[in-house]
Amino acid sequence: MSQDIVADALNQIMNAKRAKKKEIVLNKISKLLINILDLMKHYGYIDYEVVDKKIKIDIKEINKCKAIKPRYTVNRGNIDVYVRRFLPSRNFGFIIVSTSKGLMIHHEAQENKIGGCLIAYFY
Repeated sequence: MSQDIVADALNQIMNAKRAKKKEIVLNKISKLLINILDLMKHYGYIDYEVVDKKIKIDIKEINKCKAIKPRYTVNRGNIDVYVRRFLPSRNFGFIIVSTSKGLMIHHEAQENKIGGCLIAYFY
């Protein structure tokens, strides 16, 4: 395991999905990871709960989730370049952008005309 908690967690989710598991337990926890899981939960891809400094994740309808490395910093006009690079279709999936207003998906960042750092994507 590396030092990147977000990348490790998303890799564990994908490994569990490939192994046809419905739930996993993550031992490492961070505020950034919780915020990313909140976004994924909001859009119905997973369900999770925090119990005794561990995260129990129920995998629902997710095809792929992955951390973006290196974490590119983009302005509001260049987000479309990375949408075409990481997502299979324009209206399918989300890129998580860390902005000065907090974490949000790329649609919200474009609507608010804010750039930021690309963290992860899921669909």
